[in-house]
Amino acid sequence: MWQIVHETRGRLRLRLPAASTAAGALALETLPGVSTVRVNAACGALVVEFDGQPATRERLFARLQAADATHGTTLPAVLSEAPDDASGLISAGAWLLLRPLLPWPLRTLLSWFSLSGTISRGLRALAERGVCVEALDATALTIAALRGEHGSAGLTRFLIELSNYLEARTVRRADDSLRRLLHVRPQRVWIERDGVTVAVDYDTLQGGELVVVGTGESIPVDGSVVAGEALVNQASVTGESLPLPRNAGMTVLAGTHVDSGRLVIRAERVGDATTTARISRYLLDALDRPAEVQTVANALADRRVSITLGAAALVFLTTRNLRRVESVFLVDFACAVKLGTPLALKAAMLQAAREGCLIRGGEMLERLAGVDTVVFDKTGTLTHATLEVTDVLPLGAFDEDQLLALTASIAEHSTHPVAEAVVALAQHRGVPHIDHEAVDFIVGHGLHADVDCAPVRIGSRHYLETDEGISLAPLREQVQRFAAEGKSLLYVSRGEEPIGVFALRDRVRREARTVIRQLRRQGVREIVMLTGDHGERARAIATQLRLDRVVHDCQPEDKAALINELRAQGRRVAFVGDGVNDGPALMSADVGIAMPRAADIARATAGIVLLEDRLDGLARLHARSRATLALIESNFRIAVGANALILIAAAFGRLSPVAASALHNGTTIALLLRALAAAAYPSRHLPRSPTHDGHDHP
Repeated sequence: MWQIVHETRGRLRLRLPAASTAAGALALETLPGVSTVRVNAACGALVVEFDGQPATRERLFARLQAADATHGTTLPAVLSEAPDDASGLISAGAWLLLRPLLPWPLRTLLSWFSLSGTISRGLRALAERGVCVEALDATALTIAALRGEHGSAGLTRFLIELSNYLEARTVRRADDSLRRLLHVRPQRVWIERDGVTVAVDYDTLQGGELVVVGTGESIPVDGSVVAGEALVNQASVTGESLPLPRNAGMTVLAGTHVDSGRLVIRAERVGDATTTARISRYLLDALDRPAEVQTVANALADRRVSITLGAAALVFLTTRNLRRVESVFLVDFACAVKLGTPLALKAAMLQAAREGCLIRGGEMLERLAGVDTVVFDKTGTLTHATLEVTDVLPLGAFDEDQLLALTASIAEHSTHPVAEAVVALAQHRGVPHIDHEAVDFIVGHGLHADVDCAPVRIGSRHYLETDEGISLAPLREQVQRFAAEGKSLLYVSRGEEPIGVFALRDRVRREARTVIRQLRRQGVREIVMLTGDHGERARAIATQLRLDRVVHDCQPEDKAALINELRAQGRRVAFVGDGVNDGPALMSADVGIAMPRAADIARATAGIVLLEDRLDGLARLHARSRATLALIESNFRIAVGANALILIAAAFGRLSPVAASALHNGTTIALLLRALAAAAYPSRHLPRSPTHDGHDHP
């Protein structure tokens, strides 16, 4: 059980059992409003800094109660919780403090002992990897010690160890961010059996069981709510900043948190099958894949080690001054480049994941930055894959509501998307239900039912005009107009006369036009839409969204062929899709991007997966990729330029070994912090998100 040791506004010091401190930290790290959590496992203390709001404080205590109830949590083995190794830094600092107090013979002996670790590390690196940074550092320290400059050698070693420690801490910050995103499994969960709530081991949980989750607890399964009501914070999974209401019939995801309320959830996916578990595997796999820019940067950095070696040899041959040689050996180009490039990519991928975009490796981020052509599949991507009624055209004695009421009363017996769209409109308008006889389903054509002893037929033009011999001449002019606008048509007749027609079309995503405009501003040259629809419908949507090109009546292999044709022209192509038939195109593109509801094959073949069912994330991710690559290039130029100046100054004797080491390592740390800052404060580097007001803006 935990207890409060000390409290001020926005800061708490808690005492927990030593075995529970790590679990307590994990329970609080992802809580909205909590900024930092620090652990002192030795004394069982936990220091929490938060926004000071009473609601956050209450959620914090509720989360700790939940952690107690589940007896801690476990992390994936890939992420170590071992503290940063500061032993080298501590020993180097201690030697600097003790050295003046020791007699000369002992001082010399202990100096060599203090340097032995760094020198042996350099020798091992030289044997394993050839001439490298560690070997250069070891050479510089050996020269200083041989010349009797033990004070300079000790201070230089301290600066090297300080730099190594700060670099490791900086990289660990990115790993900590990943740890917060990964799915952390509870050891025990509460389930409902025969009306009784009992705790069971998480590993024994089966699909179909009823899981009970209360305020402050994490949802451990993907499933549907069968009872209760709660506000659920999904920020860790979808990037949504505000908690959303969830009640019976709605779905919830593992890894999200109940801010307030209580839910009974029927488990549909558990363990490694949950959404967040799949996200974890995706991220871990992605972080192991080096981007081309990272590979190139490492190669350039390795080649520049030889520059340092050559400069040192030249200085020695021309001056015979070992102090200058030592200064030169302490300057290299590799550290900032080799560490800064993967750190920038990792930080960008993790920030993108927080915002609802999963990237399969730094290579995909790099490719996306260079994209000049974006190809969209239509259905489910630019549109919602659901139909909406745009026009209701009654004839004769019927008005709109009468026609809608009659049609919807019969159509509600069908699950066809056209019928569902008509029923949805009727429910929205609140029109009355019309009694009718039994409904006959004419496969591939439509519906038939008798109303007041008169036959009512609903369906395609072919059904009414060809099969039933009903003349649609009174609708011809309006039908031609609707067809020119790319709309689908549903005809209705009563007796032998047409009584109206419904015009429907795919519901275009309200953010689509804004996102397309933003992509153009970010350098995309051409935006193309591919669809299996007929020409009129496809062109109508293309005109509405102001696309550069539309290709209609496409088969799956046609989509892949077009992607390959564009790439053969030298284009760098991103393809956005969601269906099984989009798999070949996703694989053919430079960057394949899948929507969140995409078929399994689409998600498996895509390099990027959007977790929110919106296109906003695509434009923002494209901007982030460009900003990240620009940051990497900028850091590379700064690293090379700054270290070149330091190297020249050292070669001409303008810098002591200590000063050269301080300037070189300071440059490296500054560039690493710059890379992290780009992810920590993305709004300074990226454009605003497109507006969400539902309107197109010129």
